[in-house]
Amino acid sequence: MERIAHFVVHRSKVALALTGLLTVSSVVALFFLQINADVASFIYEGSEAGQELLELQEKYDSGDPVNAVVVLEDGSFTDPATLADLARLTEEYAAIDGVNSIVSIVPATNPMTGQEITPDQIESAPAMVIEQVLAANPMAQLILSPDTDATMMMIDAPDAEVDEITAVEVPGGADVYYSGNPVIFASVLDQISWFLLVLPPVIVGLLVGVFYLTIGDRRLAIMSLIPAFLGALWTFGLLSAAGRAIDVVTIIVPIFVIVMGSADGLHFVTHFQSEADNPDPVARVTSALRHVGVPMILTTVSTAAGFLSLVFTDVRPIQQLGAFTAIGITFAGIISFFSLPAIISHLTITKPKRPPVIGPRAVALLKRGVRSRVPAVVLSVGLLAFASWGIPQLEVDSDQLFFFKDDDPVRLRSRWWTRPARPDRRGHR
Repeated sequence: MERIAHFVVHRSKVALALTGLLTVSSVVALFFLQINADVASFIYEGSEAGQELLELQEKYDSGDPVNAVVVLEDGSFTDPATLADLARLTEEYAAIDGVNSIVSIVPATNPMTGQEITPDQIESAPAMVIEQVLAANPMAQLILSPDTDATMMMIDAPDAEVDEITAVEVPGGADVYYSGNPVIFASVLDQISWFLLVLPPVIVGLLVGVFYLTIGDRRLAIMSLIPAFLGALWTFGLLSAAGRAIDVVTIIVPIFVIVMGSADGLHFVTHFQSEADNPDPVARVTSALRHVGVPMILTTVSTAAGFLSLVFTDVRPIQQLGAFTAIGITFAGIISFFSLPAIISHLTITKPKRPPVIGPRAVALLKRGVRSRVPAVVLSVGLLAFASWGIPQLEVDSDQLFFFKDDDPVRLRSRWWTRPARPDRRGHR
């Protein structure tokens, strides 16, 4: 450990230059980061049936449509004026760039003459003719509700923006509920952006606060998070450089790395702070590495190995989560061992003027707890009992919508078509 400490202190420029180079490279790589909002990848990837489905979609140039459920507050789609409004809505969707085709109860052409049917022609047609046309349309049996107050339109738009589709103004005052994988993907993309921009800073702020209450020094609290923060940044940079896209699973990689990778940095700065009276930086780094160096290595290796076990699953997003989290924790461990000592050895560190709020109390409580084996035995037995009860309760949820809360608009919209029909005036459904 003394040789490592001597190198880190006297050759700190080498360690810091390499750290800076990798950090800048990771930041540049972030500009090319790809995002995969396809929650169906859990089904497709690692499954022969899923791969065959993808190949069929590519072969026939088909994909998941945007489902637009149009619901009338009052009236029926057998009414010529209402059906004409639906035809106008169809034209609005068809005018969007990237929309290939639309399946609707409104026929595109007159089956008798082959001429294109316009909304004005529908509006001027007798109600009896409209009912006959709908009865002759086999798709109407599938996408028109029994009480004819709701219908579904399937919009094939692989190259269109979902926001453009959902922004179309609906004529006639009807309500439109959008669902389908493209709509889910757009919502997932918003959630991924929230995870990237909001959640990591919040977690870093909470950790800095807890570390400050533990060690009593704001600067050291921030320093202890540098390895974990850089480890997460390097991991995303590597993920981008490798051409991998982040998804709803790998988006939590930096959170794992920041939370679990920050322990080594905290251990090092805490012991380095305890040697504040020693004026020799090499001796202080040596003392810190001798006391916490081996635990830091073991913590890094064991945590990384635990996440690496996920690569043996058949689901690619889970494999990617395990592999890159293990890499990020390894990065954080290396930075804690070399870069962090190189930085902190050139700073003037003093013991805190005020005693920490959490640290001494937590240590005293733990010392009292280990005086007897009873607390450890009771805790272990309790955890085993809870696991024995809880593990059999686990269930597999294959619903793609499990990413969303029960009151999320995406989940509510997707349930619209399965609602029971409203009773008519005679009480029938």
